[in-house]
Amino acid sequence: MKSYDAKNIRNIAIAGHTGKGKTTLAEAMLFLAKATDRLGKVSDGNTVMDFDPEEKKRQCSLSTAFAPLEWRDTKINLLDAPGKFDFEGGVYEAMRAAECALIVTSAGSDFDVGAEKAIKAADKRGIAKFFAITKIDAENRDFFKTFEALKQEVGSKLCPVVIPHMVNGKVESYVNLCSNKAFKYSNGKSTVIDVPDDPHLGEMRDVLMEAVASVDDDLMMKFFDGEELTKEEIINGLTKGVEQGEIYPVYACSGTTLDGVDLLLDAIVFSAPSPAQAGAEKGENDSGDEVEVKCDPNGPLAAICFKTVADPFVGKMSYVKVISGKITAEVPAYNARTGESERMGKLISVRGSKQEDISAITAGDIGVITKLSGLATGDTICNAKDIIRLPGVDFPAPSLSMAIVVKKKGEEDKVAAGLRRIMGEDPTVVFSNNEETREMILSGLGEQHLDIVLAKLKSKFGVEIDLKIPRVAYRETIRKSCQVQGRHKKQSGGSGQFGDVWIRFEPHDGDELIFETEVVGGSVPKNYFPAVEKGLQEAILKGPLAGYPMVGLKAVLYDGSYHPVDSNDMAFRTAAKIAYKNGMAQANPVILEPIGELKAYVPDANLGDIMGDITKRRGRVLGMGAADEPKMQELVAEVPMAEMGNFATTLRSVTAGRGHFSLTFARYEDAPGNVAQKVIDEAKAEADD
Repeated sequence: MKSYDAKNIRNIAIAGHTGKGKTTLAEAMLFLAKATDRLGKVSDGNTVMDFDPEEKKRQCSLSTAFAPLEWRDTKINLLDAPGKFDFEGGVYEAMRAAECALIVTSAGSDFDVGAEKAIKAADKRGIAKFFAITKIDAENRDFFKTFEALKQEVGSKLCPVVIPHMVNGKVESYVNLCSNKAFKYSNGKSTVIDVPDDPHLGEMRDVLMEAVASVDDDLMMKFFDGEELTKEEIINGLTKGVEQGEIYPVYACSGTTLDGVDLLLDAIVFSAPSPAQAGAEKGENDSGDEVEVKCDPNGPLAAICFKTVADPFVGKMSYVKVISGKITAEVPAYNARTGESERMGKLISVRGSKQEDISAITAGDIGVITKLSGLATGDTICNAKDIIRLPGVDFPAPSLSMAIVVKKKGEEDKVAAGLRRIMGEDPTVVFSNNEETREMILSGLGEQHLDIVLAKLKSKFGVEIDLKIPRVAYRETIRKSCQVQGRHKKQSGGSGQFGDVWIRFEPHDGDELIFETEVVGGSVPKNYFPAVEKGLQEAILKGPLAGYPMVGLKAVLYDGSYHPVDSNDMAFRTAAKIAYKNGMAQANPVILEPIGELKAYVPDANLGDIMGDITKRRGRVLGMGAADEPKMQELVAEVPMAEMGNFATTLRSVTAGRGHFSLTFARYEDAPGNVAQKVIDEAKAEADD
């Protein structure tokens, strides 16, 4: 494929709800543009975009796929994002590299959650929006129902451009309201026919005319005077409105039969903003000052890595979009994050799994660099003498965490290495070691997300794991004071060991151990005070009830005795531990459970259900109010973190995927008796095993 100037490039993120025909539409575009020699079908597992074995098996997109095509002397880079919420990170990858979002839904659908999330992601990036209503060819599909549902949500900016003319529930033709022409399709090829005499078409054209006129004062005057707008005026007004974010054009089509797809491709060429039109990006220079980065092939190099793939044959593949300048094999790859330069790897263009060598990636275009070991998703490649840091990819935070159980002992290191590789590809996967509970923790966006991680570990790295609910990091403390002796005496021939302490244990409000001394008369020499404190610091790592760390403890050494020959540091450390063990049994020890602050963002209609669920989890609602997002409520509560293991799944189920939340540790407080007893019993059972 030849190199294109930025004004002749269109970067399009295809997003929407799963099952609405995104991949099928992308395949139709590629086939019509002769970028592929066959029309792939998701059900047959032969699509260009869903080429991963897991995608073929599950018949859905699991990550963003990239494929360029050429149409009317324009290069269109398609970024097909997954529709399942568990793989939402792919949507943000695609949006980061695009100037326009093509939001796909299907005829007969209401306003679905996937479209809502895609709109929010596009708004967050500030990019243009197109809508495609697909599956028009299927029986009893109502385009106008879906159009009205979309319009109710996004408002008057929604603008019909290509709509179907229906007869007895079937599509007779597609009408382009811009050119006022009708097209009848057969085997993917169109024939121009007379525009049907349908009052509904006239109403929809009036909506288009008003939307187009609203972006230009001269057109508005002409429209109000009742004058007909020319085709050129309509297209120019539509293009201007799309670029300014004032118009969201809607196109009816069918990816399965190819009907209307050529009209959509034409619209992308004529109306979607190019990288050159989209305006400068804001970045930072090496001093932290804001700079504007214009789409200029002769400007300083600035390219963002928006996606990383570990290919089993090629190695690491870094998908980059060049904002300014040009990448060639001779240009050093300076990483603005690490401050290190690497030799530029091989430059390739990919179309699904197929790869083609290229000589350069120019400003506005997208390509792949291989074998850049230090480059990660979100990093900026620039010139070492003109450092620029571009905004990275704003991925959603993981919401579901599970503990890893390795099926074969001794494979823990292989599991960890595999997960680090997967994290390099998918930053929404987080792997960590909890030193306190001694568990490996895997976090992701949902159950299906983690299921895919397990499948990749098995297929790519040959290791198998199971997942379980993670242990909770409880604490223990005391509720009353006590005075106890700790005496350690050992004689086994030769020098013995002797240490004797009297310690007063008291509760206090802090977490750390407070150690004080009130020894008088030298009953315990000062040089043994550090040994006593050290013994206590070691002892509090395990509480008397369930073995969890002890907090809120004050220890006062006030008396004791020593032997001039047999006393030493080790003896007094041991004596302190004996005193701790004796004292805790008398000081009313209790289990403390961690309490988290929950901020849940919930649709208005689901607020009551989520409040009820939080109450069942022993939570306390602290407040609620309107969120920054439309039709959403922010609910603030305090909830025991032990009860939140499956909250992410429940929230997604209740809110149909619209809800999201954050949970941060707030404090520890006394666990109820039944909860404390369960914790103690589980600790004993684990110790017996």
